[in-house]
Formats: sequence, structure tokens, C-alpha cells
Amino acid sequence: MSDDVYSKLAERLDEIPNGFTRTESGIELRLLAKMYEPLEAETASAMRLTPEPPAAIGERVGLDAEAAAERLAAMRKRGLIRASRGDAGPLYGLMPFAVGVYEDQLGRMDEEMASLFEQYYQESRGGIMTQGEPALHRVIPVEQSVPVDIEVFPYERATEMLERARAWGVRDCICRVQQKKIGKGCDSPIDNCIVFAPVPGVFDKSEEIRVLSKEEALGILAEAADAGLVHSTSNQQDQIHYICNCCTCCCGILRGVAEFAIPTAVARSDFQMTVDDGACVACGACLDRCRFGAMSVDDVCAVDETRCVGCGVCVTACPADALVLRRRPEGQVDAPPANGRAWMAERAKNRGKSMEGIL
Repeated sequence: MSDDVYSKLAERLDEIPNGFTRTESGIELRLLAKMYEPLEAETASAMRLTPEPPAAIGERVGLDAEAAAERLAAMRKRGLIRASRGDAGPLYGLMPFAVGVYEDQLGRMDEEMASLFEQYYQESRGGIMTQGEPALHRVIPVEQSVPVDIEVFPYERATEMLERARAWGVRDCICRVQQKKIGKGCDSPIDNCIVFAPVPGVFDKSEEIRVLSKEEALGILAEAADAGLVHSTSNQQDQIHYICNCCTCCCGILRGVAEFAIPTAVARSDFQMTVDDGACVACGACLDRCRFGAMSVDDVCAVDETRCVGCGVCVTACPADALVLRRRPEGQVDAPPANGRAWMAERAKNRGKSMEGIL
């Protein structure tokens, strides 16, 4: 392979506010080469986040409109770029490596790609999945763990996100698929990455997404909570279109907290665990349930607030109903950015990047 074309692509991906971490070994270039053909890498390097018609992109890479349209359509099918519908035909835009291109490699994830990603993940200590502010993901609390008398905003309530959608689907968790390919991982359910959209029928033609009814989507969400999986989603208040249900042994984001001790790898919910000392029977059920090592038990259960992300997973395991989530003290957790554009602006500012050349 030619490192030049993939180095150029790596630089372009790093210009996106999400970022793309480089390593001393250059393993990220081998990973990109596994995903992109050289001409695809060259094309992606000339693209912007804002979707454009094929002719505009083709002009920058020396292709006529027809040839550009053919190449871009093939790249979209391989999950390398995004597409949207314009008045005169399809429009194509660049995607971040994560969340974006990597997650769309589900159908192409084999042992080689899984191993390359793991090496890249280890050398970069999680890379952009675990580093940078604002964080990529935010924890959504299990709703049964929040008292009914506490106001919960729509972006903090997973069921409300699903209730407001008009289309629902589920796909396999890329994190658990990747870990199983390298002989690791756990026995947690795989098919529980929930996607949803405001447009009916949007997933009907997808090869990787199984279409669900709203009731089925809500059922998968409840099953994930029962399995002790952590709900998380994009770190913003609006324009949310997926809910991950994952674990600290597989999730590229949650592993940052558990494996690399990076507490900011995921944005905590605005809740923290509290214990009713009088009700606690010191049974230790919460110890096995908590995925972040935030619980300890002596005479009664105790919570390490520096480790608790406010997921509420431990609440559903407590037989004595001694655990409940309460709002954190004011000022401990900032409200998420309003939407994806606001998130990008804040992330770019914190990274010292200009969005002028990438939009």
C-alpha cells in the first residue's frame, strides 16, 4: 500500500472535530488500508462533512460526474461515507472515523480488521473514543432507578426517545462483534444496538438493520437493562438516533473508563447513586452488577462517587430496594450540547481546530 494516500486520509479525518488519533507505529494506516481502497481513500480525503453532489466532489479528484457518482455510491455501500437526498439527486459527505465509519464496518468485520482495530485501540489508549471534550457518548440512566418524583429531561429518558421516533431498528453491537473476533468479550446479547429515526420506513432497505416496531424496540431496551448493560448515546440533547447497550469489557468507549482509568471517556449522567443505609442488607448483589467498580460493601453498601457514572444498573439488582439515583449537586455535570452542530463546535474549539475547511 501507499502510505501517502492513507496518511492524507488520516489527516483529513483528524480535521473533523471528533478527531483521528495517530500512533508512532502507524497502525492506523494499516487499519485505514483494510477499510478503504486507495482511490476511495483519495476521494474521501477531498470530501467535506457537508453533503455535496458527485460533480463537486469529482471535480476535486479529477473525475467526471458519472464516474464520481459511481465511486461515491460504492463507498456509501461500504459504510465509508454518508449519503442524503438532494433536489437533483444523492449528496455525499465525509464521516468521522468514530462514531461513523468504524461502526458501519459491521458487515465487513473479520479477524484481520478486528485485530488491527485492537492494536490501534491499545496503542492510542482508546484514541478519540476515550479522549477529548465533550466526550463522544453520554450515559442514560436506567429509568427504573430514578424516583418518579424527580424531573427527567427528554434527553435523559431512553424510552421517550423511542416513543418520539417514527422508525425503529436494531443492529449487532460492533464492539462485541470485534471482541469476539479476537477471542475476547462476554456473553452479553449482541443484537441490541437500537437505532431510530423521525421518518417512517427509513430502515426498510438496510442489509444490517433489522426493522422493529416501537414495542419491540422498547422490549430490547428493557432486556438490555435486565442484562446489566449500560445505556449510552451521542452526547447531545437533540438529534439523537441511536442507543448503545454495552459493557465495560467490549465497548470502545466504556473500556476507556474500566481499562485505561480515564473517567472522562464517557459523559456521566446527571445522577448519582445513593444508598438507604437502613434498608441495605449488605448482600453484595450490587458489587457484581456495577461495571465501574463504584460499589463496596462493609456493614452497608458504599458508593465511590468518582467512579459512579450514574447508569443505575445496580439498582435493578438490589433485592432490598436500598439503591436509588438522585440528581448530582448543581454544577457537577454540565448539560450536553444542544445538538450535533453545537457538539462539533465545542469539540473543535477544545482541540484547537477550525471547522472552516471541513464543513
